[in-house]
Amino acid sequence: MEVFTRADSPTAPAVVSVEPGFRVHHVPAGPLAPVVKEALPELVEEWTAAVGRLLAADPVDAIHANYWLSGVAGHALKHQLDLPLISTFHTLDRVKAEASPEEQAAAEPARRAHAEAEIIGCSDAVLASCSVEAAQLSELYGAPAERVEIVAPGVDLAFFGPGDQGQARRAVGLEPDQPIILFVGRIQPLKGLTVAVEALAQLRSRPSSRVARAALVVVGGPSGPHGCEELAAAHALVERHHLHDAVRWVPPQPHEMLSTYFRAADVCVVPSRSESFGLVALEAAACGIPVVAAAVGGLTTLVDDGHSGFLVEARDPAAYADRLARLLDDGELAARFGWAGRRRAERYTWAAAAAALAQVGERCTTGALVACR
Repeated sequence: MEVFTRADSPTAPAVVSVEPGFRVHHVPAGPLAPVVKEALPELVEEWTAAVGRLLAADPVDAIHANYWLSGVAGHALKHQLDLPLISTFHTLDRVKAEASPEEQAAAEPARRAHAEAEIIGCSDAVLASCSVEAAQLSELYGAPAERVEIVAPGVDLAFFGPGDQGQARRAVGLEPDQPIILFVGRIQPLKGLTVAVEALAQLRSRPSSRVARAALVVVGGPSGPHGCEELAAAHALVERHHLHDAVRWVPPQPHEMLSTYFRAADVCVVPSRSESFGLVALEAAACGIPVVAAAVGGLTTLVDDGHSGFLVEARDPAAYADRLARLLDDGELAARFGWAGRRRAERYTWAAAAAALAQVGERCTTGALVACR
């Protein structure tokens, strides 16, 4: 397997051998420095040409493009090198636009949705993470059903697993007996952090002595063109509702620490406007933590409403507060949901994902799946 990514440092080695048969290539395009996401489209043509030269010298059997920018490159290389193309988008412009049209109009280049449609129409296989994303590909982009394959991401179940909550809290410096709500993710309007803060404010005003002591731990940082605005809006809500002692801000964490935050929590909240899959919900469930999530996208396939967590139909903080209160007030219910979530998470392994992807690759390279050439 050959992985190609943009070189963002002058010290990045041209090739890294991860293990036998698996190499990562750092391909120069633009400055040898980090570049904001909004500037990356202008570098795609240069990057595509450089990758094309490498593939011409050292051929592969198929191309697997991840995200729309890589899809643009993969689409061009498919025709240049006469190779099958497998595409995974992770997020889709038209889905995000439906969830938040005013935000999306300012955030994405106008050509993205058109490029996605072209890539989908020319891909030998398009991978969806769940049945909901598969339906979106068909309904919003006209993807042929016979070329859409569901390959769900996995979770490392040995790493993300139930553990001692008290020990986890000591490790990250949380109070041993305070009810903890966990929010993990990029801070941007799409992820709904302000909804979580408003829900916490409502919980803190309730008569239940336990719920009124709840705290929100936010793990993540601002992302995208509106990330800093969303963070400022969340801080303004904390100020308005006098929640300074009830909200803890934690920068993005590596996985070896993130799993500890999950185990330290009583419940995980995922109030996103859209999610193609919802990996945070899966990782929380794998740790035995119940989830209160928006009833959107892949979250509806990960959270079994009323059995492993709760799904909330509206972006209403009061609705989130009601579900969070039920779990914080009822330890037996929370434990039952947590174990049900863990059992559900056990279906999602990386071994299964790799096997499914290998099958798609084999079908493409043998001509069982063929798009335009």
